[in-house]
Amino acid sequence: MYNTDLPNRAELPTSRQLLRSTAIAVVTAAGILVTMVLPSEYGIDPTGAGTVLGLTEMGEIKAQLAAEAEADRQGSETVVPATPVDPERRSSLLGTMLAQFLIGSASAQTAPAATRSDETAVVLRPSQGLEVKLRMRKDARATYSWTSTGPVNFDLHGEPPNPPRNFSHSYKNGRGASGDQGDVVAAFDGTHGWFWRNRSGQDVTVTLRTSGAYEAITRP
Repeated sequence: MYNTDLPNRAELPTSRQLLRSTAIAVVTAAGILVTMVLPSEYGIDPTGAGTVLGLTEMGEIKAQLAAEAEADRQGSETVVPATPVDPERRSSLLGTMLAQFLIGSASAQTAPAATRSDETAVVLRPSQGLEVKLRMRKDARATYSWTSTGPVNFDLHGEPPNPPRNFSHSYKNGRGASGDQGDVVAAFDGTHGWFWRNRSGQDVTVTLRTSGAYEAITRP
């Protein structure tokens, strides 16, 4: 039987080398967070790089669609414009996002949901917005496809239970679309799904087909 040779002490990395590697990883992660993740996901651009790369506009669109969805959940038909994040909240958000980006968020280990399939149709009046959500556990996957009889704006997003105010994790969004398909993998336990708004001058019907490991589907 062959026994693997153990490395001698001289071959092992020193504490200084380990600290240096850790510091490089932290700085790199922080740079990616402030130059790419925050502008593209939240429209927050502390360095200005997001504007140059065209990512800030993407984040602003996501924030606008999330605000519209929040307005509809509160029973309002008024489109709520995205508001700038004040410096104190931005600092807090940067710290929270950096911590999540570096170490991830803890999640309870539970049995996966059984696979199911559904077909859901919703009718949207002109300027009306509606959403359909899947209740999913972290890392669960669902396949989807939807079609619309007219152009709609959409935002595929997720929210954990009891989320902070105005929190929404966006997976994908678009404007003037007549359909979309793909997979959604839950980033955390919670609800994950679609918000559509009819920007045409007539009623449109959105038909959604889903299949995967989700526990329930909710709609208006």
